[in-house]
Amino acid sequence: MKFLENHRLSGHASQVVGHTNNGMPSSNPPSSLDGFSGTNPVQSEALAMLPEAGSILCASKPYKLASRESHPEDSIIEVPARCVAEGVVRIGGKEVVMMAGPCTVENEKQLMNSAEAVRKAGAVILRGGAFKPSTSPYGFRGLGEQGLKLLAKASNVLGMAVITEVMTPTDVPLVCEYADILQIGARNMQNYMLLDEVGRTSKPVMLKRGLSATYEEWLLAAEYILLQGNRNVMLCERGIRTFEKWTRNTMDISAIPLLKKLSHLPIISDPSQGTGNRDLVTSMTLASIAAGTDGLLIEVHPNPDEALKDGAQSLTIEQFQNLMPHALAIATVIKRGFITE
Repeated sequence: MKFLENHRLSGHASQVVGHTNNGMPSSNPPSSLDGFSGTNPVQSEALAMLPEAGSILCASKPYKLASRESHPEDSIIEVPARCVAEGVVRIGGKEVVMMAGPCTVENEKQLMNSAEAVRKAGAVILRGGAFKPSTSPYGFRGLGEQGLKLLAKASNVLGMAVITEVMTPTDVPLVCEYADILQIGARNMQNYMLLDEVGRTSKPVMLKRGLSATYEEWLLAAEYILLQGNRNVMLCERGIRTFEKWTRNTMDISAIPLLKKLSHLPIISDPSQGTGNRDLVTSMTLASIAAGTDGLLIEVHPNPDEALKDGAQSLTIEQFQNLMPHALAIATVIKRGFITE
């Protein structure tokens, strides 16, 4: 295979790449050389004839930047968090990361009670929705910027990083002011303008799988973000819609090891959304860890039965406290562990 030295690339090479639909710089070139990934044999032959050409890399996957072909090593995303000794949480490394908190920020007391409890139990990233999509227009849709401010206050008190959802391109600058990780929800997985916009930021992005998305569609959605220059992308399996009605969604545990094979991006598991049933969250959490997840996103509420949204899938504080020792035990068995302090 042949690669092109990036610093010597001439206008002729640029023209060849510019006249193809799938040529682009490789995200992880070997040594000091840069390459072009693509599947067009005509493009490869044309580039190989140029004097600057060392060798040409042809990627067989349509999601070129997200593929392990272009980036063999696991990507590790660093998120600032004062609650850990190093001041940084690494997602995608040896240790599993726990993200927990309420589905929706309802008020300061509810958020702080949840945040303090999950942090004490070992969570290092606080989840909480300020902008909430709702199937019904009459459902609670979040506190908006007020919710973001409450998340920031909890973060300042506890030192936890914050992950929260952004729903529209115009909201990206606002959410970036308060959040450490931008979450793209399942309904927005293929909102390409939103993907482009978060791709232009430097904030880590968690991309949830669409309700009926294939693996390839999911990875191509991640490609939109990566192509804009943001390499801090993680995937989140949150269940898919099937014919089964006993659970809200069907949790696809097999996605975890398979995506690990296809892509270098970290993968997170959301067993709360993945099942819609708090009685199943512990089992799916442990299964996800055994399958190789890099992190967990779990909903916890002081009183789930009174929650304004998704109470049925939210753990009580006591349930979360009981879950953590089991999660730590499974992680230890597979020689990973958790980052907790």
